[in-house]
Amino acid sequence: MIKYAILATIEARPGKEEAVAEFLKGARTIVQDESHTINWYAFRTGKSTFAIFDTFNDEAGRDGHLNGAAAQRLMAATEELFVRPPIIEKADLVAYTTPK
Repeated sequence: MIKYAILATIEARPGKEEAVAEFLKGARTIVQDESHTINWYAFRTGKSTFAIFDTFNDEAGRDGHLNGAAAQRLMAATEELFVRPPIIEKADLVAYTTPK
């Protein structure tokens, strides 16, 4: 059962908005190889703001993702692409729905 999540918010440096979008598209391949990441969404919330939302069955999976290749790649891109380091929040899911 999906119980755990992460919400990460990102602000692109001026002029780097499309580079951030492409960076996030590229991260998809890395996350697909993580068996513990159930769902992963990267989306744009404004001209220069982006977010990532992912879900996990257990805390070990969530922690594994936070210490994995995708997270390391995200943090390494901070200086070049982001105004500040991503804001990463752990969340516990209260309710959700999935396709029938």
